[in-house]
Amino acid sequence: MVGRASVRTWPWLSLLVLFGCGGQPQDVAATDQQAKTPAPIQLAQATTGAGAGKTGSGVIRGSAAFNGTAPAMEKISMAADPACQQQHTDPVLSEAVVVNANGTLKNVFVYVKEGATGSYPPPADPVTLDQHGCWYQPHILGVQVGQPLDIVNSDPTLHNVNAKPTTNQPFNIAQPVKGMKTSKKFTKPEIMVSTKCNVHPWMQAYLGVVDHPFFAVSGADGSFEITGLPAGTYTLAAWHERYGTQTAQVTVGDGETATADFAFEAQ
Repeated sequence: MVGRASVRTWPWLSLLVLFGCGGQPQDVAATDQQAKTPAPIQLAQATTGAGAGKTGSGVIRGSAAFNGTAPAMEKISMAADPACQQQHTDPVLSEAVVVNANGTLKNVFVYVKEGATGSYPPPADPVTLDQHGCWYQPHILGVQVGQPLDIVNSDPTLHNVNAKPTTNQPFNIAQPVKGMKTSKKFTKPEIMVSTKCNVHPWMQAYLGVVDHPFFAVSGADGSFEITGLPAGTYTLAAWHERYGTQTAQVTVGDGETATADFAFEAQ
């Protein structure tokens, strides 16, 4: 469907630490040390040959509406790991489909699919994917090619981070100690990268990897905002893990604010 646009210490856990979910021996200390001193990478932007990417004063705002009856949110059982369960006093609900009170969708990844040209240097500041309460926080996030991604274990229990990209290099790391942090970088754009914890199979996150800074995630009111755009015409894509991808074409001028609204249908 096309969006509308207009200008507006269990023993088995010990084995998992030693071998990882891929069945290969891992030295956790060595893995963490490698993360602190990553090897140089060839950034995808450097091969575009389009010169330096431009920014501007254009803004695109919009929302992700939801039409139909909202599905019931699945209640997550964490009884398999008491270290997880004891951190929650209220029920934990799946974030696969979150329909907000105003009839919009949360966790829609919106990005410029076409129209951004040139090379955009990645930010030095990292994006953080936290494991807290045996839950990925945030559930959906965006990161730029070459930007550090800090993966943190804030729980007093073992997690493993099993990322399965198809364009970038997969990784599967163990973090058995609270406070551990591992840094990763992606070398190519990819929509989306699935990340799971095999120790706690209810944990799921998705990462949108783009080669420019023009992306956003819809929030608790279903809205999103992409700033810093140079004047031009863009194709926006809005991705949702259950309802797929929609696109909309938007034209924005210098100092202007354009609007791109998407509507996802109940299935």
